[in-house]
Amino acid sequence: MKYFYAIVHKDEDSAFGVTFPDLPGCFSAADEIGEVLPNACDALALWFEDAAEVAPLPLDQVQALAADDLRDGAFIIAVPWIRNSGTVARVNLSLDRGMLDAIDKAATSRSLTRSAFLAQAARNEIEHRH
Repeated sequence: MKYFYAIVHKDEDSAFGVTFPDLPGCFSAADEIGEVLPNACDALALWFEDAAEVAPLPLDQVQALAADDLRDGAFIIAVPWIRNSGTVARVNLSLDRGMLDAIDKAATSRSLTRSAFLAQAARNEIEHRH
C-alpha cells in the first residue's frame, strides 16, 4: 500500500475538490467532508486503471507545489492506494470463535465468502468507508 498526498480545496458554496499534484488528471469531489477520503481513493483506483504505477511525491514536495493553495486555505490529506496484484495469498488468522461466527453470518447474508468479506471489510477500514 502506498499513500499519495492530495490537496483539498473548498470554496464557499461549493463541494470539496481534491487534486493530486503528482498525478495529472486525477481528481475527485465530495459534498461532505466524510466523503473526501473515500472519493479520493476511488479517483486513485480509476487513475491507475490506465496508468503505470508511479512512486508518490514526498510530502515536502507536495507542500511546495501547493504552497499558494495552502496559503488560501486548502489542506493536504494522505490517500491510501491498494494495488491489486492479481495474486491470492493464503493466510492463517486466529479469531475468537464468536467473532468468526459473526463474520461467517455477515458474509453469508451478503453472498460472500469469508475471505471476500474480510478483504472488503479491511479495504473499507483503510479507505474510511464507514
